[in-house]
Amino acid sequence: MLVELQPQFDEVLQPFGNHAVEFFLAASLYHARKISFASAAHIAGLSFDAFRYRLEEHFNQGFLMADECVLEDFATVDNLVL
Repeated sequence: MLVELQPQFDEVLQPFGNHAVEFFLAASLYHARKISFASAAHIAGLSFDAFRYRLEEHFNQGFLMADECVLEDFATVDNLVL
């Protein structure tokens, strides 16, 4: 897919380096829970670790976790400890 941006966005995206459009598109789709982490990394053209690093750099978190998953993990740990 070829994306053509309006010229005023060049100035905004330039400080973020090469492939900023692909990264922010992938990050947006991932944050909207439309695609998986692995798919987002692929769209961004980055390795798993590089995508996580850039998410942390720009959004202060690398992975999204649903509250239900965290609560389920706590329950599992509680059951194992008892």
